[in-house]
Amino acid sequence: MSALSVNNIEVIYDHVILVLKGVSLEVPQGSIVALLGANGAGKSTTLKTISTLLRGERGDVTKGEVRFNGERVDQLTPNALVTRGLAQVMEGRHCFGHLTIEENLLTGAYTRKLSRAGLREELERVYHYFPRLKERRASQAGYTSGGEQQMCAIGRALMAKPSMILLDEPSMGIAPQIVEEIFGIVKDLNGNEGVSFLLAEQNTMVALRYADFGYILENGRVVMEGDAAELAANEDVKEFYLGVSGAGRKNFRDQKFYKRRKRWLS
Repeated sequence: MSALSVNNIEVIYDHVILVLKGVSLEVPQGSIVALLGANGAGKSTTLKTISTLLRGERGDVTKGEVRFNGERVDQLTPNALVTRGLAQVMEGRHCFGHLTIEENLLTGAYTRKLSRAGLREELERVYHYFPRLKERRASQAGYTSGGEQQMCAIGRALMAKPSMILLDEPSMGIAPQIVEEIFGIVKDLNGNEGVSFLLAEQNTMVALRYADFGYILENGRVVMEGDAAELAANEDVKEFYLGVSGAGRKNFRDQKFYKRRKRWLS
């Protein structure tokens, strides 16, 4: 069963710029799906379209629909989506820098109206997956590392008890070992809590290692999709997104070769 279904979405910014050109994708219940592509391919726009945050950036959905758990949701407000179990972790983390880590986490439970005991229980659940946050819970978020802020942003979303999290560029600006730690936690949340993930990521190698399925975006279109293992083994994906082919690492200064070989766009 599909928890999320995006059907032929078309998005225009400022009534002029066509950004998404008929994007369709599905996220099965309890799975991790990677949305891959270069910077500017339309990954963040796709996530904001799903979470209905697009309107705040002068973007309009001119075609298509988004369904979550069988219901059409693209006309709902972002907070209404959160109460239905769909949360987004924005690119760049967007923690409240003047608040402590724990205060940031508590803001994520605002829509749930929990008792103090309930809030403490939810905090302990987050700290179970992010023990580093428990150590830094009294620290101002603005003075913590990029990795700790990313953990805080995911933990804040988890406090809303979502069934699905949209995760935008979780590896951006973070040390490689912390990236692996964060993706490992995402995998644990998926396996233990049943949370589905749609993650937009430029780090194709890491994303495909943890995802079940993947979609590749190019210039606002889905140009390839498949099981994560199959995409990771695909020669074109290895060459154009991992920088490696059967002949070894490639030099992308040869633009003619790049365009000629990129046959899925023809």
